[in-house]
Amino acid sequence: MVQGKKKATSFTWLIASRLQDNSLTGNFSTLVTRIAVASITIGVAAMILSFMIFEGFKHAIQEKIFSLAGHIRLTKFDGGSSPEGSPLPLNTQFLKKASQIQGLARVELYSQKSALLKTDEEVMGVLIKGIDSKSDSSFFAKNLISGRFLQFPDTAAHSPDLIVSKRIADKLKLQVGDRLTAYFIQEPPRARRLTICGIYQTGLEDFDEMVVLADNRMIQQLNRWGDTLTGGYEIYIRDFSKLTQVAEEVYDAMDYSMQMETVEGRYAHFFDWFIMLNRNVTVFLTIILSVAAFNTISILIILMMERTQMIGLLKAMGASNRQIRAIFFWKGIRILTRGLLWGNLLALGLAAVQYYFHLIPLDPENYYMETVPIQWDWLAFAIVNLLTTMVVGSAIFLPTALTARITPVKAIRFN
Repeated sequence: MVQGKKKATSFTWLIASRLQDNSLTGNFSTLVTRIAVASITIGVAAMILSFMIFEGFKHAIQEKIFSLAGHIRLTKFDGGSSPEGSPLPLNTQFLKKASQIQGLARVELYSQKSALLKTDEEVMGVLIKGIDSKSDSSFFAKNLISGRFLQFPDTAAHSPDLIVSKRIADKLKLQVGDRLTAYFIQEPPRARRLTICGIYQTGLEDFDEMVVLADNRMIQQLNRWGDTLTGGYEIYIRDFSKLTQVAEEVYDAMDYSMQMETVEGRYAHFFDWFIMLNRNVTVFLTIILSVAAFNTISILIILMMERTQMIGLLKAMGASNRQIRAIFFWKGIRILTRGLLWGNLLALGLAAVQYYFHLIPLDPENYYMETVPIQWDWLAFAIVNLLTTMVVGSAIFLPTALTARITPVKAIRFN
């Protein structure tokens, strides 16, 4: 029984393999077969590139956000809406429990304070974000377009360094090394002479329009907090996909006087945009798969019409309907396999060219980056290939059912 099945499979595979394009040279089926392979190739390449570009956009924008904002922020619960807020002590119960929270990478101290930056010619309002020497600068370093990161002295005095965005630097006509005066509206009003040590650019208006970085000790001294109070805690986690889970643990561990805000809530407009883009990619994927399946069905019907006499002859020689269907099924699989192979090669080639050479530019004002981003998402790569194989492979069965209606006598007379 098993040996008979093997022989039947070998027979159908042999016949299908003989239906090469070379044997149909000059026939219309040659052209449509190539069109079928080309449609699958283009469809697979388009789907893979869509996922890579979408993931690239999402990853690039998230990296920009995380370079200036933690995944989770804890502040004093005071019911106010001021960006400065009330301070938190450095001996809270949460800081003692933080190391026990699964998935938590680190906790950084920060403070915020509104100020007016004044040069000889211009004045501009900004929000100064104070960070300390323990802050991880590796993420933010990608945004620096000139200068260096903040340097923190070992003394009690705060650093005079200030990092501003390119947009702020252009408005105030500043360059690295320039000095300016920062005025703080409080009682009594105070001023500090600061030096521009770096200029950054994220392309995100939420940051570039108003956020500048300085030493957290400056804000502590201006607010007379000493070294025992800070504006809040910024929490970074190891795996952003587990934000909800870690946020629940942080909420359970935080003090009763604290309030929590996640980065998804604070910058909801970006993450809502990601959801919209994801839906667009899903719709695009559905359309491409439908077109590829329809083209494959059409090609197989044309091939069966082209080989009607062959079908009749094989049936007259004793071939079963199942064997005839298997012949054209394997032919469809050959078309699918070639389309997948060329589609993957085309997608990987185009993605590599864009990844290394940045040939396709973008307008940073609208897209937050200068070139089309590529993210090597191998899971999406596997999903596209698996879905294409399942959908198109299943569609191949439909036209092969028509072979059962072909009778040997009529088929042999078919012209």
